Amino acid sequence: MEFASINQSKCHIEKNIPFVQINCLCYNRRCAIIYKFGGGRLFEVGDKIFYPMYGAGIVEAIEEKEILGETQIYYILNMPFRDIQVMIPKGKTENLKIREVSDVSTMDQVLTSFNEEVDVEEPSANRNQRYRDNMNKLKTGDIHNHVEVIRELVALNKKRPLGTDDKKLLENAQQFLISEIVLTKDVELDQATVILKDAIKH
Repeated sequence: MEFASINQSKCHIEKNIPFVQINCLCYNRRCAIIYKFGGGRLFEVGDKIFYPMYGAGIVEAIEEKEILGETQIYYILNMPFRDIQVMIPKGKTENLKIREVSDVSTMDQVLTSFNEEVDVEEPSANRNQRYRDNMNKLKTGDIHNHVEVIRELVALNKKRPLGTDDKKLLENAQQFLISEIVLTKDVELDQATVILKDAIKH
């Protein structure tokens, strides 16, 4: 299972995050969202990670916790971009596609790829399929897939305004990439935002 500690006002989960919500328990304005999943990968305290549909974060601690009567070793992840703390059972990260953040060289190559031409189809009855395809790309956690989604939607937006779903998807994809730029390049959020905007403009 997964335990996500968040503010009471945020006691919800986006419907497209690939986990099954079990419950949302609140106490003293703090809440725990419980999910089920399965997987296996080892990280250490201080590691910078990327969690699909959450963004980049840092392993703050590794602790033994009892959640719903089950005791396990958990990674305590600080996800600064979303202002939440997530607890994930040690050895269950592979199924969640959690990975280390990209290195500087990879990030630079990814940002440079925005210069490449993108051919997109005109919006049509297939827009729902496009949305599902792009959402699935984001769920992989692969940085190249994230960039592909951003490039396609930015190019599409130049042809005609994006619909509400596509706008939200583009915003999320950009936020996820910005959060990774912050940790990869060790810059502030504002600077990371400018870096991405500049890359897209070129």
